[in-house]
Amino acid sequence: MNRFVCLVVLMLLLYGCNSPDKKSGRLPVAKVGNTILYYDQIPQIFQPGETETDSAATVQNYINRWARKELLLQKAEENLTPEYRDEIARQIEETRANLLIYQYQRQMMLEKMDTVISDTELEKYYSENQGSFMLTSNIVKGLFIKIPAETPNVLKIKSLARSSKQEDLQELEILCYQFADKFDDFNEEWITLDRISVELPEEINNQESFLRRTTFYETADSDYLYLLTIRDYRLRSTLAPIEYVKEDIKRMIWNIRRIEFIQSLENGIYNDALKNNIFMIYNNQK
Repeated sequence: MNRFVCLVVLMLLLYGCNSPDKKSGRLPVAKVGNTILYYDQIPQIFQPGETETDSAATVQNYINRWARKELLLQKAEENLTPEYRDEIARQIEETRANLLIYQYQRQMMLEKMDTVISDTELEKYYSENQGSFMLTSNIVKGLFIKIPAETPNVLKIKSLARSSKQEDLQELEILCYQFADKFDDFNEEWITLDRISVELPEEINNQESFLRRTTFYETADSDYLYLLTIRDYRLRSTLAPIEYVKEDIKRMIWNIRRIEFIQSLENGIYNDALKNNIFMIYNNQK
């Protein structure tokens, strides 16, 4: 027998057929005061592999939780003072108003706000707000390789890793896919040196000094050889490259546009209301 049919039969046996909503065809399963829980209000909360008995227990647990919550709610409504009731009603209305306004603003932004940010606008914002884009970490463009200590052609791999020629890097990539546990050029993007240093067997002391004097670094432990090629670097407390903070700038510009758009939207609605006498201020001074 289908699980849901079995549950319906079970509900009928548990609660009887004398339903207050018999004409509507809805099956009541529990009642607290004047509030009725119907079977079609119970979410489908069954787990895969449950038996009919398990499913019935799941439904019964849901009913018990519903009853406890409903009993507590009704007791609260009976005993709260009028002052608390008024405050709750005010908070509900304020929350409703805020949700409606938020959804309307969001809808208008999706429909009408310009979301395209040009490179010229990005560069202008970056140039005018450089103080906001000082680095808090040392960053690098580089290549990191981790290979087993017994890897063949280690000297070849080291030589290729030092090269900047495209054909050498392609050959290096082929070799590393065969032997390396890790090969990463980080999509040739800026990353923090900390992100690489956690991969090394020992800590890099004085990162600034390390970056000033190092273009190729190798170290090893008993199992692996670690190679790091540094193509470029920027030190903390210096200006970040624009490509490193590009997404941050986009978010900043977008947020400025959002605030300006909402203000313009509110001002437009307000001015239209004044113009069409939808809003007026009564002068009750005597």
